[in-house]
Amino acid sequence: MDELFGFSKFLLTLLIFVPVERLFAARSQKIFRRGLLTDLVFQFVNGWLVLAGVVVIVAVAIVVNQSVLPTAVKHAIDALPFFVQVILVVLIGDIGVYWTHRILHAVPAMWHIHAVHHAVEELDWLAAVHQHPLDVIFMKAGSVFPLFVLGFSSEAIGTYFLIYYWQAYLVHANVHLNYGPLRYLLVSPEFHHWHHSSELEARDKNFAGMFSFYDLLFGTVYLPKGQRPKTFGVDNAMPSNYLLLLAYPFVAWASRQKHCSKAHEE
Repeated sequence: MDELFGFSKFLLTLLIFVPVERLFAARSQKIFRRGLLTDLVFQFVNGWLVLAGVVVIVAVAIVVNQSVLPTAVKHAIDALPFFVQVILVVLIGDIGVYWTHRILHAVPAMWHIHAVHHAVEELDWLAAVHQHPLDVIFMKAGSVFPLFVLGFSSEAIGTYFLIYYWQAYLVHANVHLNYGPLRYLLVSPEFHHWHHSSELEARDKNFAGMFSFYDLLFGTVYLPKGQRPKTFGVDNAMPSNYLLLLAYPFVAWASRQKHCSKAHEE
């Protein structure tokens, strides 16, 4: 039951990142910062909601794999060594993260979902889980769906999940870490902190989850040397309660629809 709820993994993550943030803090910030309790609810409740969506994604992907994917492709992927499969899985998964993430920013209706994640104003490791379930499911569809369609081994995909789990907490962590010459190859905390910045120049930048060269390739990288982001969050006021945050996109969509209808009538 403990593993089902993820308490052991969470405890290990906490024991690693809390002291690391104390030792290598990028900003002066309290451990018991604003929104901490809400993020703990995200940590232990969101997983169940996301799981339902991921099960559907995987089921559809397996059907596509079995009914559409050419046998030659299946055999070619099966024949790949585990290490090669892992490399391909991470590369394919992260380009899926890049484009779904970019869509979440570019499409107004999708932004209302993703704004829940960007509402965090005091960034730390636990901010990684401050996401609307629809946000997570959409990004999983972009990253996980093609992996199961192509038929990579469960071990390779499981390794990707494990890597991404730790990467998500690391890049949100309140640590001063920029990777030096590798900053344009791998996503660092500095790289992702700029993505969360509310400063105008940094908006809609740095979408990749693991490989920053995707942003370099598609012209969305923002890493000014010698500078650090100072403020985080979104322009409009956001709820602080978990249930209100779940409702936020639907309220925003309804308000937008009402405004459009009113403008049309006038």
